[in-house]
Amino acid sequence: MTAAFPLEFTLAHILVVEDDPDLQQLLVTNLEYEGYTVALAGDGGPALEIHGQRRADLILLDLMLPGLDGFQVLRTLRGDGDAVPVLMLTARGAEADRVKGLSLGADDYLVKPFSILELLARIKAILRRSRPAAPSQQIACGPFRFDFGAMTALRDGQPLDLTSREMRLLEILVTYPGRTHSRTDLLRLAWEVDARPSPRTVDVHVANLRRKLGDEEKRRLIATVEGEGYRWTERPD
Repeated sequence: MTAAFPLEFTLAHILVVEDDPDLQQLLVTNLEYEGYTVALAGDGGPALEIHGQRRADLILLDLMLPGLDGFQVLRTLRGDGDAVPVLMLTARGAEADRVKGLSLGADDYLVKPFSILELLARIKAILRRSRPAAPSQQIACGPFRFDFGAMTALRDGQPLDLTSREMRLLEILVTYPGRTHSRTDLLRLAWEVDARPSPRTVDVHVANLRRKLGDEEKRRLIATVEGEGYRWTERPD
């Protein structure tokens, strides 16, 4: 059994805007474990700067911030025509704040204290609505035909005997050709939440995958990026 989350969510970038250090740590740890990339800001001003430098796919926004508060962040974003999805975090009983946040253009809200599982479900629901549909699970690449929905791989019409883990690694690499994935990222994306493999485990699986693909050393399909990780070098047909 591989990771529980769909690939279309794994590379979403989330900006967490929260000033409580303990909650910051809790949110970042859980989001990264789910496969998201995460940026962090403790106030509204820095949050807008960070979002301007790298646009988030979703902003997790505490309304009560020490400087520029969440309402001002929302007002600025929507005033600039930025439709980035925003999930508000509000205090218990602050119904007026929730109404105001939604009227300013927030997509959803959660009341503190909240369940991490509910938070993750809300995030996935928002991303499902806001992001483009996932690409086809069938990919052709030179002599290869991959069907990640059916978990099959062919080379020149002949089936390759790949394990489900190897298929998952292949899906991550092939879906984003040219992108380097660190060993840590591959562990997070291709192994179960309760698994505790080492980065060396990734190297072993990649070596097996290369062998089964007939990946030649002179022209690597799966390139090793020294000190960083692995990337798929061929563009799909």
